[in-house]
Parts: sequence; C-alpha cells; structure tokens
Amino acid sequence: MTQLSRQTAEDALIGAVPHDFSADPFPVRGLDHVRFLVGNARQTAHYYSTAFGMSCVAYRGPETGCRDFAEYVLASGTARFRITGEVHAGTEVGVSVAAHGDGISDLALEVSDVDAAVEHARGQGARILEEPYELSDDHGVVRLASLAAYGETRHTLVDRSRYEGPFLPGFVVSGPLFQGLADHTGHYFQAIDHCVGNVELGKMDEWVDFYRRVMGFTNMKEFVGDDIATEYSALMSKVVASGDHRVKFPLNEPALSRRKSQIEEYLEFYGGPGVQHVALATSDIVTAVREMRAMGVRFLETPDSYYDTLGDWAGDTRVPVATLRELRILADRDEDGYLLQIFTKPVQDRPTVFFELIERHGSLGFGKGNFKALFEAIEREQAKRGNL
Repeated sequence: MTQLSRQTAEDALIGAVPHDFSADPFPVRGLDHVRFLVGNARQTAHYYSTAFGMSCVAYRGPETGCRDFAEYVLASGTARFRITGEVHAGTEVGVSVAAHGDGISDLALEVSDVDAAVEHARGQGARILEEPYELSDDHGVVRLASLAAYGETRHTLVDRSRYEGPFLPGFVVSGPLFQGLADHTGHYFQAIDHCVGNVELGKMDEWVDFYRRVMGFTNMKEFVGDDIATEYSALMSKVVASGDHRVKFPLNEPALSRRKSQIEEYLEFYGGPGVQHVALATSDIVTAVREMRAMGVRFLETPDSYYDTLGDWAGDTRVPVATLRELRILADRDEDGYLLQIFTKPVQDRPTVFFELIERHGSLGFGKGNFKALFEAIEREQAKRGNL
C-alpha cells in the first residue's frame, strides 16, 4: 500500500475531511503521541502490549543514559503511547503520579513549523511551557516546544520532518518486552480518533476559545441539555477539531444535576482537569473486543433492552444486532453514515482514564444516540464505587 493510499484509508477511519493548510496560522498535521505518566512504566507497557495488542517500538532509560526515567513507546498503526515512569524518587513524574494517579500528561501535536506555531500561540495569549529547542542523534534532528492546556495537561509541538529514528533522539529501537509477547500484539486499532478532556464547571467555553484562538480549531459539535443527561446527572460538551478533523478534542464540564456526574467524579479522583478518555479507531471492532476482552480488558455493560429496538433507529450495520448484543457494542447513525463504539471501564484503580473503540462508516459524529445508554452504564459503575 502506498503512503497516499494509507493516508486515504486512515482519513476514512477517523473521519478526516479535506483542508487548505496554506490559510491555517497554526497547521496541526496530526496527533504525534499521547504521553502517560505512571507509577511503573514497565508493567504499564506490558499491559498495553498484551491487552491492547500494541507493539513496543522504542525505549529509553538508565541503560541508554536517561538516569531519571524509564520510557516505553508503544504503537498500533499511527497511534503512539509514550509510557513514562520515574526510576528514583523526587522527579516531576513522581509528583504528578502522587497527585493524579496514572494519567495522561501530554497530547503531543505534529506541526510543520514549531517556531511559527509558538509565535502565533504567544500572540494569542497561550502560556509557553518550553520555548522551541532541538534534540538530535545519528538519526537526525527533531524540533519541539510545549504549550499549557487545561489543568496540568500540555501540548508538546513536534516537527520530526528531519528525523528517521524510532521515536525521538535518545530512544533506541525496542522489540517485544517479554519473550513470546509478539504473539499477542494484534493491532486491534489503527489510529487515535479523538481525546476527551474534563474541565471544571464554567471552564468549557474558555478552553473552546483557547483552541479556536491559538490553534485555529473549529467548534465541530455541541451537546447540551437533554442531549447529554440522565435521570440523575448531566454534563455539557463541545468538540473542537483541527481543520481536517484529524485531531478532535471533545471538552466536557459538569452541569447541575441531582447527583454527582461522571465529570465530577473524574475531577475529584484525578485532582483537577485532565484527559478523561482516548478513542481508538478500529477497522474491526468485533475482533478487537473479542481479543481485548480475552486478554482482560473490562468493558461497560449495556442492558439487553438497548438492543431490542436498536435496529429500528440505527438501521442495518455490517455487524448483526445479535453480535452487537453479545459483545455489548453500541451503534449510532447520523446524516453521514453510522458508527459502532464501545467503552472500557477505567484502566487503573482510580476511576479516571478509560478508552473507547470506534469503527466509523461515514459518520463524523460521536454517538449522540448512545449518550443516555453510555452515561447510565457509567452511573451503574459509579454506584458500585459509592460515588454517584
């Protein structure tokens, strides 16, 4: 498959659209990687390798001259997870893990000109965490910088156009973490579809405006009121997206309700705003769910009653309703097509970060028709934890 055909296939997979980058003051080419700060990087990398079918492609740590951290880079298609853990006490990674638990610290963005992007961001009032700098090794040069986002989340800007190494300078090529692990890397997903952030009450519009001003993102979708409420809890959500929709960031804030919403629970246990979940784009959600569940991934359960009328409003999909019911996969249809989706339970002890699997067939949406079923499933888990 040529690079152009791979790009076209991924565009369909994640719902990307044509865009003229020449008129874009902050051209975002894609999501470079998602960085996790965790208490034990080796064990976390093992989990994502075995349970999520990802391949370990790069590593750095004390053996390679990095004295403070161990970092594993896992890939599945174009999706990359950078797993970072400290190897001795007293680092900023340990401070973050103590405050938030295992979580996502960085949604790194691929840009074509780091310096121009930083100057535009500065002019729009963004807080620059790291001025542009370069890292280099025998494989070439990478230029980077970092901007502050909600809470302690950051966006590292990456220009790797002059680099041919496995990830970043200082990282070395890595194979499977453990003998025999290569047999379990199934590549159940091929790209990152979107990343969802939770912010405090009254802050959603502030961050929507941030992405509009600083990065030129557009307000793609908006969900308020009955769109996104149950009998007990509610939230509000807006989706901002880069010009070609390759990068999509839904932003949630809690709304007044009878009981504690999933957003309030997240903010309480994470200790503030942060990345709530990452949606992984797959071309075969049935295989992905079967294999991931067999490897220990726990998914939210949907009642049988949901499937009794699913065909009436979602129509025919490539997966029979009986199979959707068996695996508890959700379906939704809009004016552009349909999608299939399912959500994991939180993947760490704190009820914070979780994942979504999404298979798109024309739909550019986020499963609006499933919001009520999804939030009720989350509320059932909250009630078990005593947090509803």
